[in-house]
Amino acid sequence: MKIDSIGNWRRTHHTVDVKPELDGQEVTLFGWVQEIRDLGGIRFIILQDREGTVQITVPRKKVSGEVLSKSDALQKRFSIGVKGTVQKTEITPRGVEVIPKEIKIFSTASPQLPMDITGKVPANLEVRLDARALDLCREENIAVFKIQHAAVEAIRSFLFEKGFIEVHTPRIIASATEGGAALFPVNYFETKAFLAQSPQLYKEQLVMSLEKVFEIGPFFRAEESHTRRHLSEFVSIDIEQAFATAEDVMQLLEQLMQHACKVVKEKCRRELATLKHRLEVPEVPFKRLTYTKVLEDLKNEGVEIPWGEDIPTPAFRTLGKVHPYFYFITDWPTHSKAFYIKPRDDNPELCEGFDLMWRWIELSSGGTRIASKELLIERLKEKGLNPESFKHHLQTFDYGMPPHAGWAIGLERLTMMLTGKRNIREVTLYPRDRFRLTP
Repeated sequence: MKIDSIGNWRRTHHTVDVKPELDGQEVTLFGWVQEIRDLGGIRFIILQDREGTVQITVPRKKVSGEVLSKSDALQKRFSIGVKGTVQKTEITPRGVEVIPKEIKIFSTASPQLPMDITGKVPANLEVRLDARALDLCREENIAVFKIQHAAVEAIRSFLFEKGFIEVHTPRIIASATEGGAALFPVNYFETKAFLAQSPQLYKEQLVMSLEKVFEIGPFFRAEESHTRRHLSEFVSIDIEQAFATAEDVMQLLEQLMQHACKVVKEKCRRELATLKHRLEVPEVPFKRLTYTKVLEDLKNEGVEIPWGEDIPTPAFRTLGKVHPYFYFITDWPTHSKAFYIKPRDDNPELCEGFDLMWRWIELSSGGTRIASKELLIERLKEKGLNPESFKHHLQTFDYGMPPHAGWAIGLERLTMMLTGKRNIREVTLYPRDRFRLTP
């Protein structure tokens, strides 16, 4: 089959822009063949692009021989260009179709595709992930990642407005950010290095100069948990703010969540409709529940957890039924949080750390950080960590570390909340987990 070049053709419209008001106008469309229906004297081609679909109608007796020949050759997922005339019609759901004057075939596709992208023949997630580039062509997946894009854009603009500076910290590091667990080692010339688990220590150092910083980027954890909400490579949205406490950054976080939900609800109506997801814009402030209050709520539901212990996933699921929307858990036992979270002055057994929960899923974790070198060394030792491994970070505390606080949001978990998806792999372009390194 002869493959056409794009030549001087350029797109005039996306499929979604082809409306009845354009009746009689000529358009140039690019995309892929989603479906073909042949009714003998007439052929219907559903053309898909990033924005949606439109029907290309080929009446055999009214188009040129070349157009007819090209349309005969088409199969699903062929990449094509169509130059044609918009026509109002009562037949299609959108009340419009395009009658082609020219068709260009840019590339062909295998007649036996590994899955049906229309979704009429469902495929399980593993099959879909094995053919991920094709799976991402499904309208549902395009909707997921357009929502994620809108959320990231909203978050960036919100943080810029609040005076934050975007930074980019190293991904190859010499020692653990948060202790020795869950690290991926890498060979770094003649020495051993690790992939960064988070930008935590770097962003703390940067508040000494830039005061309010944020970073959006990938991080890595050798995560043994194979659950619907864990990944080995994930995108984190991190902020750190000088001269601030946990309460200051909690207020920032709840305002940001409200803003992101509002923007997605306004900008992504079509995408949310495609996903059949009803997104609510939350009221602020969010509920603040202490760790102790959470244990009481769980006890009332018949789930008993001794004070000081971690809250396991089944207990969080129960808690999510009691508090079915956004809420903060504050005043955690100090020993349960990372070494850099500040113990409370009035009760060092508790710390100024918090988690932002949505139903039973932790979306974000943060708190006031320790700004005292002596206290930080003490906490490292309590955690069984060697202060010598953190000497480069500790020496920065000799340069005037201000009081500071911050948090991190997992972008993929945030996207689960925004889209109604229940598996984190659904909201990750090419997921990496305990068992998946390809494609």
